[in-house]
Amino acid sequence: MKVLIVKTSSMGDVIHTFPAVEDASRQRPEVTFDWCVEEAFAGIVALHPAIGRIHTVAIRRWRKAPFKAGTWREAAALRGALRQSRYDLVIDAQGLLKSALVAKLAGAPIAGLDRSSAREPSAALLYTTTHAVPRSLHAIERTRRLFGLALGYLPDLSMLDSGIVPPGNLTGIAGKTAFLLHGTSRDDKKWPVEDWIGTGRLLAERGVTPVTTWSNEREKGVAEAIAGAVPATIVVPRSSLADVAAIIGRSTLVIGADTGLTHLASAFGLPTVAVFLATEPGLTGPRGPYASTLLAAAERRVTPAEAVAEAERLLELKLRAGTE
Repeated sequence: MKVLIVKTSSMGDVIHTFPAVEDASRQRPEVTFDWCVEEAFAGIVALHPAIGRIHTVAIRRWRKAPFKAGTWREAAALRGALRQSRYDLVIDAQGLLKSALVAKLAGAPIAGLDRSSAREPSAALLYTTTHAVPRSLHAIERTRRLFGLALGYLPDLSMLDSGIVPPGNLTGIAGKTAFLLHGTSRDDKKWPVEDWIGTGRLLAERGVTPVTTWSNEREKGVAEAIAGAVPATIVVPRSSLADVAAIIGRSTLVIGADTGLTHLASAFGLPTVAVFLATEPGLTGPRGPYASTLLAAAERRVTPAEAVAEAERLLELKLRAGTE
């Protein structure tokens, strides 16, 4: 049986799908899986060993030029590639109209969430088979249940395993390291640079090397400010997602803002502290065996001391589990 997974974005949503893939690959070893994802996240999808071919879409880019000939050529090429692959089933793990339309391009039966379960109820009109999964569950559990219903097995929800391992890229960074993920998409999600500096200082005092990186000029300024105040800090130049993933995956611990790479750290099973300032982690926050979220309540800030103390607690839990 050949199955296509459609989960195009965002990075956190893509990472939330890995435990479902891991369930399915164990429960239905005869099934092969391909994935259709936004081009920016193809390297993330490639982290799971059960995924074969990765088809890329560029919906975000296509929306900026919907009438250009190049856009139509790329969409037609995607449709051709999907049809040529002759899938037995498509699982739309996103539940949006845009993902349902992408799923339709494959010309195969589509399984997805029903109208009461999907994020956009209209998407369910395009599915061959629909399944009810309570919206009150965390996104990871919802996707695991959907895959189980679509492929005929019951996932073991007492266990959580993403099935991914860090890329084998050589990082050149030795010793105990803490990756500081300060970059995020919205200003109100950003922890003040003074708090990142304070966190870096506390880590350096404990013999842990702070590591950080950047993806735009504004983030570069923050990374350089941390390194300027905490000389032990290693600033990784702007790099591909695969290279950043390799360094994160080999870190001792991670402290991050509400951003996709923080989800990746938790999926690697690293001690991961997520600092949420403007959003509720709720049903989409990082999940992992050693993941924790610090939430800024009304008129209360998350302090560097709290973040580092929580990271040390999670690290101790992991070390203790490794000796039992």
